[in-house]
Amino acid sequence: MTPFLKEVAEDLVAKFGDDLQYCAIVFNNNRPATYLRKYLADIIQKPFFSPAIYTIQEFFAGSVKEKPADFYLQFFTLLKVYNKLLEEEGLAPMKSSQFFPLAKIMLSDFAQIDNDLVDANKLYQEMEDVAQINLEFDYLSKEQYDFLAQFWQSYSEGKHKKQQELFIKMWRRMPRLYQLFHEELKAQNYITNGQVYRHLANTDLTTSDFINSFNRGKIIFVGFNALTRAEAKVFTHLKEADKALFYFDVDTYYLEDELQEAGLFLRKNFKQLGLTNVFEDDDNGFASEKHAVNVYKVQGQSAQAKILNQIIGDEDGNQELGTTAVILADEQLLMPALQTINDGIDLNVTMGFALAGSTVFGLADLWLTTQLELKETNKVDHQTLEAFVTHPLTGLSTKLKANVQEALLRDNVVNIDLHRLIKQGGIFERFYQKIEDPSRLVEELLSVMKYMLARLSTQQSLKKIDADLMVKTIEELTRLNDTLRNFVAGEEFRFVVQLIQKSLLGVSVPLSGDPLKGVQLMGLLESRNLNFDKLVFLGFNEGIIPKTSIGNSFIPDSIRRAYGLPVLENLDAISSYMVYRLLQRAKSINFVYNSLTDERNSGEVSRILKQLEYESNFSFNYQSLNLPVSTEPKEEIVIDKNDPVIQAALQRYLKGEKILSPSALTMYIANPIDFFFRYIAEIKEPEEVTAVIEANQIGSILHKVMEYFYIGEIGKEVTADVILVKRKALKQMVTKAFNFVMTNKEESTLEYSGMQKVILAIVEAYANIILNRDEADAPFTILSLEEKISTELAFELNGKMQQVKLFGFIDRVDERNGVTRIIDYKTGSDKLTFSEIEKLFDTDGKSINKALIQTLIYTYAYERQSGRQGVEPSLFVVKTMADGNVYFRSRKSTLSDAYLEEVKPLFLAQLQQKVAEIFDLNVPFRASAVPDNYSYSIYKTLFGA
Repeated sequence: MTPFLKEVAEDLVAKFGDDLQYCAIVFNNNRPATYLRKYLADIIQKPFFSPAIYTIQEFFAGSVKEKPADFYLQFFTLLKVYNKLLEEEGLAPMKSSQFFPLAKIMLSDFAQIDNDLVDANKLYQEMEDVAQINLEFDYLSKEQYDFLAQFWQSYSEGKHKKQQELFIKMWRRMPRLYQLFHEELKAQNYITNGQVYRHLANTDLTTSDFINSFNRGKIIFVGFNALTRAEAKVFTHLKEADKALFYFDVDTYYLEDELQEAGLFLRKNFKQLGLTNVFEDDDNGFASEKHAVNVYKVQGQSAQAKILNQIIGDEDGNQELGTTAVILADEQLLMPALQTINDGIDLNVTMGFALAGSTVFGLADLWLTTQLELKETNKVDHQTLEAFVTHPLTGLSTKLKANVQEALLRDNVVNIDLHRLIKQGGIFERFYQKIEDPSRLVEELLSVMKYMLARLSTQQSLKKIDADLMVKTIEELTRLNDTLRNFVAGEEFRFVVQLIQKSLLGVSVPLSGDPLKGVQLMGLLESRNLNFDKLVFLGFNEGIIPKTSIGNSFIPDSIRRAYGLPVLENLDAISSYMVYRLLQRAKSINFVYNSLTDERNSGEVSRILKQLEYESNFSFNYQSLNLPVSTEPKEEIVIDKNDPVIQAALQRYLKGEKILSPSALTMYIANPIDFFFRYIAEIKEPEEVTAVIEANQIGSILHKVMEYFYIGEIGKEVTADVILVKRKALKQMVTKAFNFVMTNKEESTLEYSGMQKVILAIVEAYANIILNRDEADAPFTILSLEEKISTELAFELNGKMQQVKLFGFIDRVDERNGVTRIIDYKTGSDKLTFSEIEKLFDTDGKSINKALIQTLIYTYAYERQSGRQGVEPSLFVVKTMADGNVYFRSRKSTLSDAYLEEVKPLFLAQLQQKVAEIFDLNVPFRASAVPDNYSYSIYKTLFGA
């Protein structure tokens, strides 16, 4: 079928000929103008003077002399007036940040009131009970009265009394607030869009210079549907004055059927307003044309975009007036769609690329975040600095990035002083200038973005899309600076930052493409007046289309209905019309919806489609597309030791070039493949700077505290009195240990966060638990602290004797009652119980006790190194030692005295056997059969767990 705009163009040329230049053509949005100009050029086939083309907003704005007030001017003006009213009531003014969410709703309500010509004084006046409604609203119809009485009934029942009282007080201010707000704007020669509508609607159009400027032609309104009262009044007056023509895109299918919501507003336009359609013979595309509809049910939000190429097929990108459109019912699918459509397909994105998802916004947001941190602490968080260093638009060299990251890791600096950054010079000095005055924030961010643009342009490292976004950001910041600089002086710093962020979030840049060729990617609103042969609707889910909310408003639904303001059903009718008018001329129709349910998706196809299927003669073909999911069992990863590289790594241990620690051995016992990744492949967990104290760091701090506590007592007898005296300095020792572990410096000017103070208290409590035990055990003699031990372990491998070096640090060795004790401090949930020695080494068993294995290895190594015998292992588990247990025990006995001496050779034999297994080329590295043995492994993704 012929596109609607082409029909309009043909009729305009036939009616007006050369006089078309004296006409004004008005659309709902900008997009159709490009198509209409193209059709007019094709028809006229010679140079011609184009008619004036407006959007409806531009057309109405042409009737006033005042300048349009942007959102921020409206907000600060509203705040000023509102606080003036509060002052008159003897109340404290509201802060900008507190008022901002209220203002957004108020301004939206004001706009609707003006657009629909509602008497604001009547709407907002006091209504305390139904009796007052009878007095003040005798002019209302019974239906309107019932709506209002039903709403106010809730106020007389004592429900939510306090909130209702506050709301009523605010409502009482509204008539004056509305009046004074507009007066204040007008005094500055500004006007809101809603007031523009009200002004033209209440103007005698015969005396309007703007309207009369088109007296030689006509004012032509094209493709309108739902009209505000202001639009309806203007349209009606222009029709009565014979100054206007109306082209409505209509199909008899939904126009003549009173039950079809898609035709609701068109029927109102024709029957109630008396408007007439130039096209007297309405199209009947729904009934006369065959329509095949494909409905694709897919699982997942992004999965909807993945079938686009299949649906679009071999699109000829050079065809005139691109006949294929992808309509995003859910506009969040823009990026998935862009990433999916084949590069060979010409694409035009009318929605534009949002700044919010770009690296340019990331850089601006990073600068604003930095300013907030500098304002509060005069320091920059390490994560913020890392984000800056690694940001693609900083243009830093790889070497400089590495140096900064290395310094952060080395010093574990959580918050970096400002002067340290400024001293770096160059881009650091420019980016990290601290702003004290919030009124300078926009100006300074603008300067930073210009600096970054110039720097990247010089380096010739800026992509076109980033350059376009950077330029657009600079334009937006320039506009914002002009608006905000007169308002934000004295405002809260954080609030001004939030205003800038919100402003930038609304910026978008049109992507390259020809609006008349190739595949058109657009939202539903942008498709008004346009027609396409092939349509693909993405995100056609119930709850997405039609929408389930008209947005926030202080005006309740019942009062909205009484005054004829937009309600939810209006959105249903508008959405249905926009979809139906696209379908009536299309040849190929495709709907895609997400069948998965989540917090924002119902998993159901839109009721618009269900209604169409039930009521129309369209042919529907449903397809359920499931992305392939692998159901194959996970393949066990087995590492063969016969690889020359692996053999060479193992030989380094046998040659004494590398040593085995007790923790390495317990890692192998629990999960051999972890040992391979960590000690053979040498894949280490990435280091990172963190302000959060990890569990192992708490242990390190406690170990350091206990070292500080007993360092001066080595070789001496420690009595309970000695411990009591030294405990007075425990808090200082904890602080000193914390500083050392976190910054490698015992003395530090570190400012402790709330969580760090909690950690300090926890470590102090742990140390006190140990010292309580020590007081009870005193007297004893400290033999060594954090002693380095090293010894050889011999074992048999394939009939030959081999040996490896064992190495570690023992937390503490002391002597009590003639018995030497190996003491290991633990802050975790280590157990003191075990079953059998053999089971300790069973990789595929559940009885591995790493703490016991490690302390027995320490015991073996210490006895060999020191020559002492009868050394006993003890485990100070701070979480459980309050019950008095510090010795390992099995079902048979406590691991001490004769039983310990019985166990030692058994343990050594099992240890030798397990170490031999590490170097046995016939035993590959593999994962344990018990998942609990590697539940905390960082390598799970590598071995398929």
